[in-house]
Amino acid sequence: MSIQHEKFLVPAGGVEVSAAFASPANATAAVVVAHGAGAGMDHPFLTGFTDALNDDGVATLRFNFPYREAGKKFPDRPPAAIEAWRAAMTAAAARTPGLPLWACGKSFGGRMASMAAAEGMTTAGLIFLGYPLHPPGKPEKLRDEHLYGLTLPMLFLQGTRDPFALPGEPEPVAERIGPNARIHWVDGGNHSFEVRGNKRDPEVVGAELAGPVVRFLEGTAPD
Repeated sequence: MSIQHEKFLVPAGGVEVSAAFASPANATAAVVVAHGAGAGMDHPFLTGFTDALNDDGVATLRFNFPYREAGKKFPDRPPAAIEAWRAAMTAAAARTPGLPLWACGKSFGGRMASMAAAEGMTTAGLIFLGYPLHPPGKPEKLRDEHLYGLTLPMLFLQGTRDPFALPGEPEPVAERIGPNARIHWVDGGNHSFEVRGNKRDPEVVGAELAGPVVRFLEGTAPD
C-alpha cells in the first residue's frame, strides 16, 4: 500500500511543535494522536499504533506537546496542551479534507483531547488509549466532570491492570456519559497495555490496539 509521509512543524500558541503525518491512498478517516506524559510522539508504542492504522486505511497525524518539544519532563498546563491540540487538528484537517477527523491520545494526551473538545474543539469523536481516570491509588480523585457535557462518540481502551482506571471504575463514567461511550478492555494490560508473561515490543503492543479502533471508527462512521 502506498502511504504518503510528511514531517513538519505546527505553530501552537507562540511555539512550534513537531508533527508527523501519514496517509494511505483513499483513506477513509483521519486520527490525530497525542502522546502520554512520559514519552514523545515517536515512542514505538505510538508509531506502531499509527503504522497499523495506516495499513488499515486510516490517515494519522502524531504531534508533540510544547513541553516535550522543549525537552522538559513536566507536562504542560491544560491551556498550552489544549492550544497544541487545536493546532494539530487544524493541520490535520488541512491535509485530510472531507474525512472524519478523530482525536486520540495516550493517557495525558487523551485527557487533554477531551478537555479541548469540552472547550469547543471540533472532532468526530474521542479515542482514549488508557484514560487516566484518577491518580493511582486515589480513586476518589476522579478526572471526569468535563466528559459529561460531551455528546461525541468515545472509545475507552483500558488495560485490566491499569492503576489509573481499574475494572469497575470506568463503567459508571461511561454509563453516565451515555450510549456514545464504549469501553474496550485489554485483558491483563497495564497502563502501557503490557501484559504480564507476554513480552512484546512496544510497537507490537501499539499495533494491536489499531484493530478495535478501526472497528469503532467503522461502527460510528456517518452513512
